[in-house]
Amino acid sequence: METNLKIGDQVACKKFGSMKHDFVGTIEKIYENSAMVSIDKNDEEDNITVTDFHSRAIVRLSKMKKVSK
Repeated sequence: METNLKIGDQVACKKFGSMKHDFVGTIEKIYENSAMVSIDKNDEEDNITVTDFHSRAIVRLSKMKKVSK
């Protein structure tokens, strides 16, 4: 698990629940073991799910990795 994540970091997240593909997002809020991520890039097949999530998801910190800039 990455411990150097902070608000504003862009992260690659593993698929979960009804998401069928991994996605990329930006951290909006960090909790103890998870973070709220604004979904920036996702597979076209997941567009309906992302819309249902209002383009946000709560993701475990262990299931995300910082995207190098």
